[in-house]
Amino acid sequence: MGLRSFLILTALALASCGGGNPPATKSEPPAPEDIAAGNTVPDEVEPPSAEPAAAPAPAPAASNEVIAAPTSTRFQLGKHYNRLSPTQPTSSPPDKVEVAEIFWYGCPHCYALDPALKSWVASKPEYVSFVRVPVVWSDVAKTHARAFYAADALGKIGAMHDAMFREIQEKRDLLDTEDKLRAFFGTFGVDAPTFESAYDSAGVRTKLQRADELDRRYRIASVPTIIINGKYSTDVDMAGGTEQLFALIGELAASEHSGK
Repeated sequence: MGLRSFLILTALALASCGGGNPPATKSEPPAPEDIAAGNTVPDEVEPPSAEPAAAPAPAPAASNEVIAAPTSTRFQLGKHYNRLSPTQPTSSPPDKVEVAEIFWYGCPHCYALDPALKSWVASKPEYVSFVRVPVVWSDVAKTHARAFYAADALGKIGAMHDAMFREIQEKRDLLDTEDKLRAFFGTFGVDAPTFESAYDSAGVRTKLQRADELDRRYRIASVPTIIINGKYSTDVDMAGGTEQLFALIGELAASEHSGK
């Protein structure tokens, strides 16, 4: 691939994978082609009762119960994170709080976040289950997602995840064809028949369909996006920076864990 072609694709990646878009104001999920990144849905307001007002009841005894906000005053719903409505099911055990990164190997923002994300994963609470979900919103992204799931099926994702990022982001090899991926997997000891079997497997196709469904349910319009327990979404720009992002994830995950 020539330098000009790579620079064009990189510019497209920068345009499509940056975060920090404002929340949508629609009360219904946008169509897949919509580009709204947020998904805050206003609370429904109950209509007034048509019945006559009853006599006022005696004031209840004072209660010490305090309804805790999901985060400290450091973070605000609608500004630093959005609420998904409805809450989406997760693939993690019911006693775990799932934190999902929605990512793309072709996104330089995802590549920049990855070292801090891995550091956080290494020290995350035991009750947090971390998963990665690749986007499939273009042919190239779908090819990369397929490679991710093939590597995972072969038990190679631990060794190949960083390498795929470096190959695309640093070496300028987009790994955008099956032939390129076959050769790349070969450098990790995966022969051609084994690669093809995994790459074309029903299991990988099922996971691609699931990733596409999640992208739509989460209303993903930019990456990297972080989804906490199928209920909240945020990103680096919304949170106010990388350090703030992981502090926010920690607060939301702790709140979800306390409710289990």
